[in-house]
Amino acid sequence: MKIVECTMPADRAGMTVAHELTAFDAAQLQSQAVDAHLCAVGTGGEVRAHCSLWWRHTPDFEGRSIGAIGHFASADNEASAALIRCATTRLRDEGCILAVGPMDGNTWRRYRFVTDNGSGEQIEPPFFLEPENLPEWPQQFVQAGFTPLAEYYSALNDDLSRADRRLPAIAERLEIAGVQIRSAAGSEMLDQLKRIYAVSRVSFTHNFLYTELPEADFLAQYTPMLSRIRPELILLAEREGELVGYLFGVPDFAQAARGQAIDTFLIKTVAILPEPSLRGLGGLLVGLAHEAGQRLGFKRCIHALMHEDNVSRNISNHYAVTMRRYTLFGRELAR
Repeated sequence: MKIVECTMPADRAGMTVAHELTAFDAAQLQSQAVDAHLCAVGTGGEVRAHCSLWWRHTPDFEGRSIGAIGHFASADNEASAALIRCATTRLRDEGCILAVGPMDGNTWRRYRFVTDNGSGEQIEPPFFLEPENLPEWPQQFVQAGFTPLAEYYSALNDDLSRADRRLPAIAERLEIAGVQIRSAAGSEMLDQLKRIYAVSRVSFTHNFLYTELPEADFLAQYTPMLSRIRPELILLAEREGELVGYLFGVPDFAQAARGQAIDTFLIKTVAILPEPSLRGLGGLLVGLAHEAGQRLGFKRCIHALMHEDNVSRNISNHYAVTMRRYTLFGRELAR
């Protein structure tokens, strides 16, 4: 087993990818500003594991410089152990104090492992935009000395008529404060994305491992979704014409990919400007999203990928039951 750095197709001359792995894309490596891409290659030239590394432009964590390990996939434990050992050594040599993974450079992109797939008679299949991984991969990180850095949850509401009795009073208070809520239906969605970006920049500043994302990158990430979304599931909270909060909902297109009718939508993001006068707005938006989804014919809603300490999880507890858990891992890099 040897570890090679391979970024462009020419670097991989003679290599094949193990059938258990997803082939990596050189264009993606370039577009996501990967600092290095490593492959664990067997004696026959077959890639048995691969990952990308980032050490420039990564977030700090408690004053420590982070190196990120993402685009991770592994066909066996031996290849994974060799790959992670080399990855952490490289990050340490580049000056990183903490290795974090899996994370494709920052939290705007794919990150986290599924570490608890749920229990019961029927385990929910993966939903749209949900991270997926083999169950062995988190254990391979643990065996390499990584420990949980943050936990995340997704929850399922299978009764959209379920109500939160606190919401009428919250709605009345916010209306008196001049806050009006509407759907994005009938709007120019590209313009709304720019307004959503402006709120996100402020709302997410103190989120775990937040990294500033240029508007152009944000638009490039979300614009391809515009042709598929239901604008009725995007709720805009405005005060005197200014956007002060939003909820971004999207149908679960993974159901269609499985040949099923789409009866579930996701609450992907809720963001509110950090002002005391807007307290309760997030909960109100979630309640209104359930009502909107029910009117559109949806039967269920998934509250997707909530950080363990986020206020959205408290809101979700009024409606939904945890269906999946995820973990982001970290490991100190000794100097």
